[in-house]
Amino acid sequence: MKEITDSLLANALGHRVLFASSTTKIWVPVIVAAVLIAIFVGLGFYSKKHPESLSVRFMSRVAIFTAMATILYVVPIFQFKLPFFPSFLEIHLDEIPSMIAGFAYGPLVAMATVFLKTLIKLPFTSTMLVGELTDFLLGLAYVGLSSFIFSKKKDFWGAVIGISVGTVTQVALAMILNVYVMIPFYTTLMGLSEEMLLGLMQAAIPAISDVEWSYALFAVLPFNLLKDAIVIVVTLACYRMLAMVLKKMQRTAEAERLAAKAQKEEPPKKE
Repeated sequence: MKEITDSLLANALGHRVLFASSTTKIWVPVIVAAVLIAIFVGLGFYSKKHPESLSVRFMSRVAIFTAMATILYVVPIFQFKLPFFPSFLEIHLDEIPSMIAGFAYGPLVAMATVFLKTLIKLPFTSTMLVGELTDFLLGLAYVGLSSFIFSKKKDFWGAVIGISVGTVTQVALAMILNVYVMIPFYTTLMGLSEEMLLGLMQAAIPAISDVEWSYALFAVLPFNLLKDAIVIVVTLACYRMLAMVLKKMQRTAEAERLAAKAQKEEPPKKE
């Protein structure tokens, strides 16, 4: 019974969704992610030959980051629990690709990545879409706000302010959704008693006294802060390396463009 309960609650209470254990359900989204990577490669070649095509570049960027986010979102090996939180809370790092995309290419790419990752997961939901839609709202709040603010102030303090605003907004929204949406939904429709939920919570954190704001304060708040801290550290480390690669690619592309332009403008040789 505990295993079944944990599986149900992973989506309802953990802010990140534990994907169903069915092998088919795991591999179908992974195959979709592989297809997205193939699309990215194809679009990348096309974009190189047609650098003026902004829509193609946008789609290729969304495709590759959506593929990475989807794999992190659905494959159990990339999810883990922490012993000092209730057993149904699992850390998923699918926001890392979305955040990197937002910092590198802007909030539209980041939000498109969050949307498509969620869309791929919806047909395989085990929570009547509630867990996925909650993840979608929380992902938009975190990634969307952080990358939008950074796009307006692309420096160290822009990153700090953006991440801070995104984190506070997401954590506050996670607490509200857990108290007023997720727990009532699962106790009403899934038939899980408050006593059962409270027992699971207190097994990890004895200070929790109820399944509402006490749970939100002692579990949801620190859990999401820790998860966001991991996302921030990995994002900033990866973004720094990605920024160096992007600058090198931009310099190479600019040199090739100038060389091609000079070749076109060069007068024909007289015989």
